[in-house]
Amino acid sequence: MAAQTRSLVAFVHVASVERSIKFYADLGFEVKNTVVPQGQSSPVWAWLESEKADLMVGLADGPIDASQQAILFYLYFDNIKQTRDALLALGHAPGPITYPFYMPGGECRLEDPDGYVLMLAQI
Repeated sequence: MAAQTRSLVAFVHVASVERSIKFYADLGFEVKNTVVPQGQSSPVWAWLESEKADLMVGLADGPIDASQQAILFYLYFDNIKQTRDALLALGHAPGPITYPFYMPGGECRLEDPDGYVLMLAQI
């Protein structure tokens, strides 16, 4: 019998957990848990949630190289145009909405502060 996965949560290393918390808040994520080591004032890890989406962010041990981020995160929204417009108003720079054959509702690309590629999509 094969193993049965119950859920999958991405964990990404970031240059600043606080900066990532602020960025992902603009995508609807809320902080559900953090770890702040004794004697420090900033978190080194956080669990973020938005409806069915969970993400862990942890402080990287070394520099983050945006060109080495070889993973795409797909985030789904009810209205991609409204989402893109809201992000533009908040000062983010999502790319143009495209309509490839596999995403008839449209998608656009957004990079987080550490260079991780977020594909914002509407099915």
